Amino acid sequence: QVQLVESGGGLVQAGGSLRLSCEASGSFFSINDMGWYRQAPGKQRELVASITTGGRTNYADSVRGRFTISRNNVKNTVYLRMNSLKPEDTAVYFCNGDIVVRAGITINWWGQGTQVTVSS
Repeated sequence: QVQLVESGGGLVQAGGSLRLSCEASGSFFSINDMGWYRQAPGKQRELVASITTGGRTNYADSVRGRFTISRNNVKNTVYLRMNSLKPEDTAVYFCNGDIVVRAGITINWWGQGTQVTVSS
């Protein structure tokens, strides 16, 4: 069984920073692309940032320049550094990964989510 466990969410004032972490555990072969998504109340889940195994990154326009995604392939962990936070960044943030559970079989996996609340 694979698990993606997020941590690092919380309450922060506008302009502040948070760092989210997501560690994959369980039995698997490797992890391909990883990413962070978020879902605000009443809105659809949206991509925040993604990163390939080789470190190529992609960001939503709304966070580019403020957020930085990174990963440690040895620790099977992906991070999201969030700076200059705005109230509109308030959402539940979900970790996502393409988990290679065995040769030739890749399953897209989600974490349980961590709440980020930015007060004005």
